Amino acid sequence: MGDKKNKSVYGSNGRLNFAKLWILLEKKHHNKLWLRENGIHSNTIQKLVNNENVTCDVLTRLCYLLECDVKNICEYEKPDNIK
Repeated sequence: MGDKKNKSVYGSNGRLNFAKLWILLEKKHHNKLWLRENGIHSNTIQKLVNNENVTCDVLTRLCYLLECDVKNICEYEKPDNIK
């Protein structure tokens, strides 16, 4: 237990880019405050802004709130495309 060799670093398999989320929010006339008012924690919103790891529960909540599919809020980026 606690063996750091076996623990993968987030992003080593790629990551999700949430740029589409912000575009969709703007199209629907919503913003970060609206997300907060609808149950998305401010720390989670910051993670989304920074394209950091969020749970599947967050992704499904966003899809529910925005009445969309996950492909409408994020896009997979391969590790070699990440700066």
